[in-house]
Amino acid sequence: MSHAALAPAAPAAGTAPGRAAPAGTAPGGTAPLIVPSVLAADFSRLGEECRALEAAGADRIQWDVMDGTFVPNLTMGPDVVGSVRPLVSLEFEAHLMVADPDRLLPRWAEAGCQLIIVHAEACAHLHRTLAAIRDLGARPGVAVNPATPLCAVEHVLDLADLLLVMTVNPGSGGQRYLASMEPKIAAAAAMAAAAGHPVEVEVDGGIGRATIGAAARAGATTFCAGSALFGTRDQRAEIAALRALAATAGQRARKGGGCTCRTS
Repeated sequence: MSHAALAPAAPAAGTAPGRAAPAGTAPGGTAPLIVPSVLAADFSRLGEECRALEAAGADRIQWDVMDGTFVPNLTMGPDVVGSVRPLVSLEFEAHLMVADPDRLLPRWAEAGCQLIIVHAEACAHLHRTLAAIRDLGARPGVAVNPATPLCAVEHVLDLADLLLVMTVNPGSGGQRYLASMEPKIAAAAAMAAAAGHPVEVEVDGGIGRATIGAAARAGATTFCAGSALFGTRDQRAEIAALRALAATAGQRARKGGGCTCRTS
């Protein structure tokens, strides 16, 4: 199934030029964004699972794409994503944990992914890759693994709409959140604020009720959650609780003057 590439979403209204949103909010000062990962979904009911996430109030859906090379796991291809696209109106983001993301970029856009995230570690020419995503009509995002310094993406943020800080090592769900990434999240938020256009700061890995507040205090604005949502009977209540915890933590961080990151 082929789907036309979708135009990039316009920046949120009310976002000041040259500034990203404050800690704990998405660009434009809106509520924190909760983005479920379907890695923990029942793949035999994938369409139903995505419809349920939309009904529960998710902001968009993340597709964890793994190739068995960049990471040990192997997940789904663009045809799977494209088959679900007509069933929901939420935005799709493709998180490409693959060794050669450039090769299939057009397929992910055709599958209906409005946001395509590549790893800095996987791109020989990251600037060119991000520009190619934009040319396909999608919004470009760039991800960094826990061991990768932010200087790897410092000079390409002019091309990115999202900076994803991994709070686990990529490749599998259900991992423990790495609190040691919080200073890095804070640095990413500062980098995004200086980018000259709205840049979401997303975190991915181990996000749940016990960890989302710390990530929001550090400066994250978008929160990818998998096991926390598929391990509950009431996804609507869980999404609302996660959003409220992130918003409260972000507001307290702003009143207190910024990040109060843990060091262990």
